[in-house]
Amino acid sequence: MARVKKALNAKKKHKKILKLAKGYYGAKSKLFRPANEAVMRSLRYAYIGRKLRKRDFRKLWISRINAAARMNDISYSRLINGLKLAGVSINRKMLSEMAIHDPEGFKQLVEVAKSKLNA
Repeated sequence: MARVKKALNAKKKHKKILKLAKGYYGAKSKLFRPANEAVMRSLRYAYIGRKLRKRDFRKLWISRINAAARMNDISYSRLINGLKLAGVSINRKMLSEMAIHDPEGFKQLVEVAKSKLNA
């Protein structure tokens, strides 16, 4: 059986990791072992961050909707419940955008929700 030499594959692997570690401070951008540790950690953080970003944006939208809803004398939970009862299917991102850029339209949605809650 032929002997397998790892030099070429190891070189490719090292170059790939060092390319990802470009811009890191000190040895982390020059030496393979610390670079590999830093890259693995940063990729893990990036993966987690992609999940957290979705949660953070949803929290932001809910905060904005709640603030705008309270300016119209209704709480966030009652607004969402009223819209659900009225059959209005609009996501929180769009509600948030309406609250900021189209306060009149948001006010109309609040009135729809209030009427369904009182009925």
